[in-house]
Amino acid sequence: MNRTYSYDDVLLVPQYSEIRSRSEIDISSDLGKGVKLQLPIFASPMDTISEGAMAAALGKVGGSAIIHRYNTIEEQVTQIQNMEEPVIVGAAIGVSGDYLERASALLNSGASFLCVDVAHGHHIMMKEALRALRRKFGAQLHIMAGNIATLQGISSLSDWGADSVRCNIGGGSICSTRMQTGHGLPGFETILECAKTDRNIKIIADGGIKNSGDIVKALAAGADAVMVGSLLAGTTETPGEIHMDVKGARWKTYRGMASKEAQINWKGKYSSFEGVTSRVPHRGPVSMILEDLERGIRSGFSYSGARNLKRLQLRAQFVTQTTSGLSESRTHITTRKW
Repeated sequence: MNRTYSYDDVLLVPQYSEIRSRSEIDISSDLGKGVKLQLPIFASPMDTISEGAMAAALGKVGGSAIIHRYNTIEEQVTQIQNMEEPVIVGAAIGVSGDYLERASALLNSGASFLCVDVAHGHHIMMKEALRALRRKFGAQLHIMAGNIATLQGISSLSDWGADSVRCNIGGGSICSTRMQTGHGLPGFETILECAKTDRNIKIIADGGIKNSGDIVKALAAGADAVMVGSLLAGTTETPGEIHMDVKGARWKTYRGMASKEAQINWKGKYSSFEGVTSRVPHRGPVSMILEDLERGIRSGFSYSGARNLKRLQLRAQFVTQTTSGLSESRTHITTRKW
């Protein structure tokens, strides 16, 4: 068996840099067909993360959100139509039922691109859906698809018609796929594998990303952008009410879309469940989190002496670290015994 690695298992080696200011660094990423991000971050299409307010906030700083599909066509269309800024906003669809009707309505309402959103994307229904979407909407529309975790998976989705692919299975903070099904690959390993493809396809690192350092590692390993959920959870712009506990602490709900609660809310029942529901503290405006993530990404490029994404990927040097190395990498004064 092969040894595989998560983001915590690796570090980038610091290198000589001639970058005098982080403002010299271009962290933008062009995914093609009108989807160019100044901040290479997508908000995940989850019903506790991405609706209109999140899309507006991400768009303002050069990122993008994907409006989730766990609603009626009319409700999802309204989220797109209510966008006030001219931002890049995606819209999620499935692979069965009314997905073609939903896709038409979303594109007519102003969606910039479509995201074919299923848990196991290397599947015949994804193949059929991508080919149907291409027949109906042509070659100029950017179609994102996923999720997959292997080189064969990303190459197949490219052959079937995807322009970008969400790469990771089971790595999300509220995802239990690996525990429920025994399937998946560590997030960092997934990106390394998918980056070996010889297809002209863009890689979206989706899952297992806990901080800006993980974002830099994903981009350096071959990703063109990342997709995050928990990093944005609990912010003012996420859907859902702000609750208060008996001690006065404020919180919001964050849940996986394969959780029992999400499935029951969406379709009145649940089948297999591969996610959980959690409380997260209310964290205020998402803009502050996005600013911190951007600063961290720019710093990461600087430590590798890279002024843009292409240079980062060419210069990147990774090493593995032990569990002791991981402990040393984290702030550890609070656990020190004086």
